[in-house]
Amino acid sequence: MTADNKMKILTESVFVGEVAMQAKIALRAAERLLPMIDVSDQVEAWCSIQSILIAAGNVSKILWPSRDSSKERGEVLRNLLNADDFELLSSRKFRNHFEHYDERIEDWFSKNNSSVYMDSRIDPFGSVWGDNFSGCHRAYNPLTKILFFRGDSVNVRALVDELEIIRDKCGLFVLV
Repeated sequence: MTADNKMKILTESVFVGEVAMQAKIALRAAERLLPMIDVSDQVEAWCSIQSILIAAGNVSKILWPSRDSSKERGEVLRNLLNADDFELLSSRKFRNHFEHYDERIEDWFSKNNSSVYMDSRIDPFGSVWGDNFSGCHRAYNPLTKILFFRGDSVNVRALVDELEIIRDKCGLFVLV
């Protein structure tokens, strides 16, 4: 085996190990969030949601890199892990909503003259405007496990399920 091949294998192992670690971080946060029905500690709920989204975004960046020079690496890792069919995990939309929330606030107030501003709502029953009200910035329904952002939604349980599958696939190559 050449030195280049050894380095390639080591590099792939490091990336697979990082995917497994990020998935474990998200799964640990999900252990705190998903059983919650009566969410009396909203900070803990949002902490867990944000941890899941950031870890999922980190997995997404490794497997579906945006930098052209890294595209091949992403393809190799997705093939290695048989991970092309992870629709929720490949999208970084919700991670971006949370990571770039400052921009979302600026955009909202520069484009809207409404005095209605709702954020960080945790409501198992929905609001009078419905679950997916576009005027609500961030909302989470602990019964359905749906996370909303201004009319967009993602099923957190389904995202966590994808992360669990990817973590298990990593176990073929690294300790999980």
